[in-house]
Amino acid sequence: MGEDDGQEGATTMPHADAAGIVASLPLETRWPSLSSLRRYAGFWLPEVVLKDAFPAVHSVLEPRPTDVFLASFPKSGSTWLKALAFATLNRSSHPPLAGDHPLRHCGPHDCVRFLEMGLNTSGGAAGEFFEALPSPRVLATHLPYTLLPGRITHECRIVYICRDPKDALVSFWLFAKKASSARGVDAGSFTMQEAFDLFCEGRCPAGPQWQHALQYWVESVRRPDRVLFLRYEEMLLDPESHVKKLAKFMGCEFSDEEEEEGIASAIVELCSLGKLKGMEANRNGTTSWGVKNESFFREGVAGGWSNHMTPEMGHRLDKIVEDALQGSGFTFATSSAPSSSS
Repeated sequence: MGEDDGQEGATTMPHADAAGIVASLPLETRWPSLSSLRRYAGFWLPEVVLKDAFPAVHSVLEPRPTDVFLASFPKSGSTWLKALAFATLNRSSHPPLAGDHPLRHCGPHDCVRFLEMGLNTSGGAAGEFFEALPSPRVLATHLPYTLLPGRITHECRIVYICRDPKDALVSFWLFAKKASSARGVDAGSFTMQEAFDLFCEGRCPAGPQWQHALQYWVESVRRPDRVLFLRYEEMLLDPESHVKKLAKFMGCEFSDEEEEEGIASAIVELCSLGKLKGMEANRNGTTSWGVKNESFFREGVAGGWSNHMTPEMGHRLDKIVEDALQGSGFTFATSSAPSSSS
């Protein structure tokens, strides 16, 4: 495939041919300490994901009708969404006020695993962890909608969270620098301007970000019973109502008794940035794929991009996104909001 590999609605990449196919795809290596990116089906994806995890998602993973998939572009609120969804879906076995709640002892990324991280090894053992999880399972992915298996998109519920592109970019740039330092790679010279230029070209993991969000938004409009589209900025303004919306969508709506007991409010409190950030597991723990948990917790605000980008950069990115989405009917939320988790 060339630079315009296009491939609308691309599905899977055969395991046996994956390495050879991936090696022929357009290459991007300028993000520090990240896997090299390859352009496939219109999106830039980590090379290791395309070689191993992506084929395994299609050939090894066995979706269940009760599964809930949390989808997002990187650094768009996925850590917070994981915590909220896990606590909501498992509140019967793990009451939010319980001292032994998993989120008090494990990071959200270990409570809800990314498919791309759990299936990045070859062979049948790749799916054993996910297969052993009891139903209903809550799983996560950064894959674009058109690259998910039909068994997931047709049978399972999908919750997508989107974030203003400017904030997503800044959060990812800071995360990449922090993760690089933790792995002994000096990323001090990797500037905001360099990250900005790459992001504007869509050359970032799962990019272009706006196309990633658009795909899920289109499906949420077409099939609202199967795809719930959430905006990070709106969730920050009223997290409790969004937790209730999330519960109803996942098929575990709060009962009248739970409403009276304030269970939704307790879940919001448990999953707040302040609480999660202070947990021992998130201050000193490490994810199953070797990234420190504290790397996933920063300010968690809307509009923080202005502390790292010039107004001119912001206007330029807004224009790029606006032009790319013209005629689609989709726009990003722009409202400011108070703090939570990023």
